[in-house]
Amino acid sequence: MFTPSSNDVRRFFCEAYRKRRAGEILTPMDAIAADWIDHHPEYHDALGDADEAVARDYSVEGGQPNPFLHLSMHLSITEQVSIDQPRGIRAAFEGLAARIGEHDAHHQIMECLGEMIWSAQRHNTQPDTEAYVECVRKRIR
Repeated sequence: MFTPSSNDVRRFFCEAYRKRRAGEILTPMDAIAADWIDHHPEYHDALGDADEAVARDYSVEGGQPNPFLHLSMHLSITEQVSIDQPRGIRAAFEGLAARIGEHDAHHQIMECLGEMIWSAQRHNTQPDTEAYVECVRKRIR
């Protein structure tokens, strides 16, 4: 199993951004990442220098959103929807996206994903994927 470090993740996004700007060939994963980066021009400065990105502190105390966490969540949700894992996430996403658009649907799903992860960590349990999908379904209404 591949477990990238936070530095690996930051370098990956910076490289995908660099390749897109340079017009270079992108791997399929680079292309997905670059598409999400295109949706977030507010992160372009942070992605412009990989060494600076690795050195930067995005702790909660710093008060700045972590662009790498945000983009990673977009990638995770894209993958979940593509393989319908957890079961039902694709239909929930499609229903939500039909109502508010794909990008906004991703942001709503991020809130549910964050809640699931936070709850599992807080209670030292496995993530409750049924509650996660139900959280997304509730946002369709």
